[in-house]
Amino acid sequence: MCHGLKDARLAGPGIRRVILFIAIVSSFITPFDGSAVNIALPAIGEEFSLDAVTLSWITTSYLLTISVFLVPFGKLADIRGRKRVFLAGITLFSCASLLVSFSTGAFWLIAFRLLQGAGCAMIFGTSLAILSSVYPPGERGKALGITIAAVYVGLSLGPFLGGIMTETLGWRSIFLVNVPLGIACVFLTLRKVPAEWREAAGERFDYAGSLLWGASLVSLIYGLSLLPGTAGIILVLLGVAFLLAFAAFELRVPFPVLSMQLFLANRVFAFSNLAALINYSATYAVTFLLSLYLQVARDLPADYAGLILVAQPVTQALFSPLAGRLSDRVDPGRVATLGMVFVVTGLFFLGFLGRDTPIPHIIACLVILGTGFGIFSSPNTNAIFGSVEKRLYGVASGMVGTMRLLGQMFSMGIALTIFALFIGRQELKDAEPSLFIGSLDTAFFVFFCLCCLGIAFSLVRSKRTA
Repeated sequence: MCHGLKDARLAGPGIRRVILFIAIVSSFITPFDGSAVNIALPAIGEEFSLDAVTLSWITTSYLLTISVFLVPFGKLADIRGRKRVFLAGITLFSCASLLVSFSTGAFWLIAFRLLQGAGCAMIFGTSLAILSSVYPPGERGKALGITIAAVYVGLSLGPFLGGIMTETLGWRSIFLVNVPLGIACVFLTLRKVPAEWREAAGERFDYAGSLLWGASLVSLIYGLSLLPGTAGIILVLLGVAFLLAFAAFELRVPFPVLSMQLFLANRVFAFSNLAALINYSATYAVTFLLSLYLQVARDLPADYAGLILVAQPVTQALFSPLAGRLSDRVDPGRVATLGMVFVVTGLFFLGFLGRDTPIPHIIACLVILGTGFGIFSSPNTNAIFGSVEKRLYGVASGMVGTMRLLGQMFSMGIALTIFALFIGRQELKDAEPSLFIGSLDTAFFVFFCLCCLGIAFSLVRSKRTA
């Protein structure tokens, strides 16, 4: 059911442009926040005297909350209204950003990051679904490519502006930027978007399945942060058990929060999501690791480190719209696979990082990674939306975001586990340099192997999506 417009895809060009602009702004502020925080982590750690693992939870707690709520909020949006859920999400994200800027310690900082994550889940679970509802298949890839480019612009400006703001205004200023942009999104949505999208209206919300899904993710991610200890192993195994219970439960309920048939009977949907999961698992922690490398091992200031790290997302922003347009004409699975080949190449050369590695070498690796990810992301997203019915767009949007965030958490979990094995819980500035560099090289090697596996999954989907 689409309230406000007889058919959402018949929306006029003016409404489409407004919705695209809102999607661009909302897609910009969340990655900007995440990447800017990464560059500010050393300053936050110094102010609150945090070790490496606790410092990483400033990022991990945010990602964990988003992943727990993304699929449930995507399904809730299909039932209760995507516009309504989007408005609630952008409002919560803006308010939480303001609260983070007034944090007085690590506990409150992480607590408010959890609220930010809940708001972000509502945004991710609806924005792409709304966009796909008003653009027909022949134009969907182009619109998705532009929106995903906005994600990469946020990632691009995050390290650069985040470094400058951290050096000149303090790390708290990073979160204050979200507030006026969030208010602008709320105003435009209320005044300019007349429609509501509820194609799954009348279905019951699956509370039990949502609880199982959340319990599995919390157990897995918290367990990863405790590895290689016994408690970490137990929690990871418990998380896997919850996932299996979730899958079995979802096969029996009439209105599942996540239909298992999408994975069992839809090859394009299943392998596109697996490819995304692996690709994000192999790439997200790169910025985190290189930020620490440049500022700790090379003793570079935050603004200079941010200027170096900006090479990857700038390249992603350039290639994403082009790849999105191409995926409207060519099998998006093939385009996405080509992108993963570039990512593998960039990770391979990052595996030779040393204390005196030339900065141009690092920039070249980041450009290769950015090219690959720009070519991969929008075609892969187009393949996912093209493989499902319109009434499942909210779930598809939730899965796109979940695979991204779950992959990012696994990526951070791998990095944290390697840090724990090599340097323990001591502050990074006190760690033996050779052990710190060794942990980075090991992480990049693991990511390289993961991405090779991702290419295999990406190649499996061969049929052209609608």
